[in-house]
Amino acid sequence: MRVLLTGHQGYLGTVMAPVLAAAGHEVVGLDAGLFADCVLGPAPADPPGERIDLRDVTPEHVAGVDAVIHLAALSNDPLGSLAPELTYDINHHASVRLARLARDAGVRRFLYASTCSVYGASGGDGLVAEDAPLRPVTPYAESKVRVEDDLHALADGDFTPVFMRNATAFGYSPRLRADIVLNNLVGHALLSGEVLVLSDGTPWRPLVHAADIARAFTAALTAPREAVHDRAFNIGSEINNVTVAEIAEQVAEAVSGAKVVITGENGADPRSYRVDFSRFRAAIPGFDCEWTVKQGALELADAYRKFDLTREDFERRFTRLAVLRAASEAGAVDDTLRWRR
Repeated sequence: MRVLLTGHQGYLGTVMAPVLAAAGHEVVGLDAGLFADCVLGPAPADPPGERIDLRDVTPEHVAGVDAVIHLAALSNDPLGSLAPELTYDINHHASVRLARLARDAGVRRFLYASTCSVYGASGGDGLVAEDAPLRPVTPYAESKVRVEDDLHALADGDFTPVFMRNATAFGYSPRLRADIVLNNLVGHALLSGEVLVLSDGTPWRPLVHAADIARAFTAALTAPREAVHDRAFNIGSEINNVTVAEIAEQVAEAVSGAKVVITGENGADPRSYRVDFSRFRAAIPGFDCEWTVKQGALELADAYRKFDLTREDFERRFTRLAVLRAASEAGAVDDTLRWRR
């Protein structure tokens, strides 16, 4: 297939593009480039692509495309809460507009990167499946729910949206993010000797490696239409349903000498849920995630050491909110997060 990959210069897109290419697909990218320079290690070999804001996409960008994998977004809860109006503008309205353009251009499959955080505080001890009530507690998660609803309305006999509700990502990517839980805890452990947990450690989190997300999207791209058409799928593995305290303990095992410090200063986190991932395995026989949290912690620790991660980089270059604030203060982007000409 000729696949348009939005967010190809992001944390997940940088991992996904070579996986798609290795599967035989022709990948073209589309990215605003806000985080293109957030590189740890050798510079990645990006697919051909265009630097353009998602809100400025035109019909020409989807012409001749067989499928769209839509990753591009303001990508975490602190960013969404900082500028909720931009979160809805980019993550919701621009995403639905892209899907309409794709459908009108004859694109047949649209894989949308949603999130397990749509379940919010699920309550109870059971595993949350795709038919559970959606209780988003942040603008970021709310924007994902709205997009799913609008894409469902676009589905027809020629246009197949698929809602990939990723668990919280972890693992090394050449375009690193240090503001997601496992990546952050490993970095803090290496740089300070402490695995610092600011919550009380009790919330449950479902985690999934970036490479397993890439494999899941690649599998969904060519799955039989009847298996995936207009369906939501949780992406991850039950083995990686862990509490934040358990994540911290595994980080301490991966980083020799590091001690777990749970301060609880941020209080209880309302986002707590364990997730059932069986629907995707049933739809894609033979698929399962390959990475555990422990393996990911070891991988990250090795990469951080190998590529000489510094505290300055950890806190500024690889934290999305800090990168955008720096770009704004330098006058590189305007108050809508568009590049200044």
